[in-house]
Amino acid sequence: MSAGSGFWSRARRNPSFVLGAALSALFAAAALLSLAWTPWPAADIDIPNKLAAPSAAHWLGTDSLGRDIASQLLVGARTSILVGVVAVLIGLVAGVLLGALASARRGWVEEAVMRLSDFTFAFPALLSAIMLSAIYGPGLMTGIVAIGIFNIPVFARTTRAAANAVWAREYVLAARAAGAGPGRITLDHVLPNIASILIVQATVQFATAIIAEAALSYLGLGTQPPMPSWGRMLNEAQTQMFQAPQLAIYPGVAIALAVLGLNLMGDGLRDLLDPKLARRR
Repeated sequence: MSAGSGFWSRARRNPSFVLGAALSALFAAAALLSLAWTPWPAADIDIPNKLAAPSAAHWLGTDSLGRDIASQLLVGARTSILVGVVAVLIGLVAGVLLGALASARRGWVEEAVMRLSDFTFAFPALLSAIMLSAIYGPGLMTGIVAIGIFNIPVFARTTRAAANAVWAREYVLAARAAGAGPGRITLDHVLPNIASILIVQATVQFATAIIAEAALSYLGLGTQPPMPSWGRMLNEAQTQMFQAPQLAIYPGVAIALAVLGLNLMGDGLRDLLDPKLARRR
């Protein structure tokens, strides 16, 4: 049996991974569907039909401006994935480079990278978004950059800790004795052996990015009208909580399911990719 078939055989028996993958696939399918089709244009305003009940025309009803809720949820999934993917990539690329550099060079380089990470941790995504909004104005890009900056020290610390363990292995010591430099060892031995840890961390940070994007949009610092966002849907629903509570329930459930799916899939991947936890039957 090949390694790939063995992985999928174990994955099918991991309930956390199966449920998480199913929810994440549903989340991705909604975003992909919105690229080609939505029941109605998500930004179209129809005041005469505002707060309409669910019907054949509007599956989940309409909001206080007559916009179709189902269409907004579909496009909101696309917005969340866009923010999550780009923000995680920013953190992954910059964080892995810094963490690998700190682990390979040690000494003052490692100390400088770790202190820079500590400094960056003092500026969470919300605070970074406030500062960027004051300079460049609120918007989707502001939210992406703020969340991406927050992800950098997370990946830097994870990479450094995992890489330090690999640098102590016998095969790395043998490579150094053979004359391989820090850069070559990092590319050939360190990064391939910590890839599984980084994949799991990226999944977790993706879920965190979705929550952060929703929070920033709720506060008016993230995605701006007319682009739909689950966080802004929650913000707009708060004035209609007693008249139309479903306006808050729908985006709230969407955020909860997306984050739950990614976290469950991350837990499942951790069990499947960690040789100490993976059990072959």
